[in-house]
This record gives sequence, C-alpha cells and structure tokens, in this order.
Amino acid sequence: MERNAAAVLGHPVAHSLSPVLHSAAYRVMGAEWDYTRWDVPAEDWNGFWRERVAEGFWRGFSVTMPLKSLAAAQADERTALVEALGVANTLVFRADGSTIADNTDVTGIMAAVIAAREIPSEPRCAILGGGGTATAAVAALHGLGAPSIDVFVRSLDRAGKVTDAAARLGATVTARAWGEAAASLADYDAVICTLPPRGADELAAEFATLNASVSGVLLDAAYDPWPSAIARSWQDADGAIAPGIDMLIFQAVDQVRWFTLGRADRPVPREAELTAAMCRAVNRPERAIPQRVREARLNR
Repeated sequence: MERNAAAVLGHPVAHSLSPVLHSAAYRVMGAEWDYTRWDVPAEDWNGFWRERVAEGFWRGFSVTMPLKSLAAAQADERTALVEALGVANTLVFRADGSTIADNTDVTGIMAAVIAAREIPSEPRCAILGGGGTATAAVAALHGLGAPSIDVFVRSLDRAGKVTDAAARLGATVTARAWGEAAASLADYDAVICTLPPRGADELAAEFATLNASVSGVLLDAAYDPWPSAIARSWQDADGAIAPGIDMLIFQAVDQVRWFTLGRADRPVPREAELTAAMCRAVNRPERAIPQRVREARLNR
C-alpha cells in the first residue's frame, strides 16, 4: 500500500512549525499522512539522501536552512524559479522515483505581503539583507510588478548572489549600503527583512528616531520574536506588518499541492478550508492566498 510520508529537513529543525501546518492541512483533506521533522546537518546530506531514496516511499520534503542549495542541486529536475535562484525549499518524488525541486517561498512572500495590505501594481520595493531568503524575495517582488528593487546589505561585496539571481530572473536590483537604509525605508511600498532574528534591531531603533510616516508593508521573514523590533517601528509609523509565519503558511499551501498532486499550478480539494486550518493551527487570522498572487505566478 502506498505510504503518504513527508518531512521537513534542516539543521536545526526542532523549532519548525511545518509539521503543525501540514498536519492541519491533511486532516482537512481526510488523508492519512506521516509528516515529521528530520535534523540533517549539511555535511550529512549525501548519506541521508541516499538512504531516503533507497527507502522508496517518500512523497516529498520541505527543506530549510542550510540545505536549500543542496536540495536544488540534488533534484533531477528544477522549476524555472529554482534554476534562477539556485535554492529550493521543496523536493518532490515523482511516480518513477525521479525528483523535482521548487521554491514555494516565493509564493509565501508574495501572499504574505498582499494579505497584509494591497500595494501598487508597480511598487517601490526594498530588501534588507543579501542571503538565501533575499533571492526568493527578489523573485517575489519582481512577480508583484516591482520595476526595480533596492537591496540593503552590510557589505556590497555580499550582494553577488542576489544580483546574479536577479539577472537570471530579468529583475532590476540595486545594491545599497546598509547605512542608507533607515533614512530610505519610508520611500517604499514593500520592504522584506530577510535577516536572522533580531538582525534589524539597531536599524529599527534608528528608524524610530526619524518619526517617519509610511503607508506600505513590511514583512519580517524571521517570525520569532514577534513582533520584531523592526516590525514595531514600522507599525508605529502607520505601516502594515506581516510576520514570517504568514509566509510559512502560504508557502506550505503550494507544498501541499506538490506533495498531493505532483504540481503546484492546480488547487487541491477544499484548499480554502485547509489554508484556514493552517492559519488556526498557528493562531493566525484565517485567510487565503490573494488572487493577485495566483495570477502573478501563472503569468510570470
């Protein structure tokens, strides 16, 4: 009998909420799934992967740091997003045993931003940080229509991965010095903070001293602690804020599509209900992926 087995992989991974989200979704679908978490250091990846492939019953894996680039390289096939970004957060086994990699973080970021507040069709956008999540943020903001994206990094030498990914996506990115960020934030319709937890605390304090007024959305991909210092400063300036947990919920919806349908361009049965169940499972308001996001992904 076919076994519905999946897991989230990463190091560390004990804190991951993916099992909570996926389990909530599969209960709504009435499907029996075994969704677990697996701590896999990067140096153990090759051996781990050989063992899982040999077992032959896995439907797919959710992938977090530090394994996203390894997952992208491991897959037999990669979506256009993964080819451009070089990182994957989703690995799916096909019926013939081959694998395909996708990056559903892009949908997660797009949806979390628009669910927090509608932004213009050609938004002014910025990203804080230049790591792996920043590349997904570039794809997300490009998908939402941003004509150009400013990326604030502590060292301009570290912006290479982001600018390279942007070039492959056809997006326009400008790397800017970190010291310019606080005075510039109020100019944007959407800001994505991709730094580790508390990584923007000093920036938040500096921004708060400016007494700025904003109208856009700030998404902090780090969801603990929440609200973060940068989110509080943004909200105090009248902006809308989106927690990283919303990004996690929405990206998981597309993972459920992949794991159950083998594709992400078709909805699963009762998708609105299972999305609402995911939200409730982590004490977030019930919501769905905005139609603007679905249309943007299909037309990309």
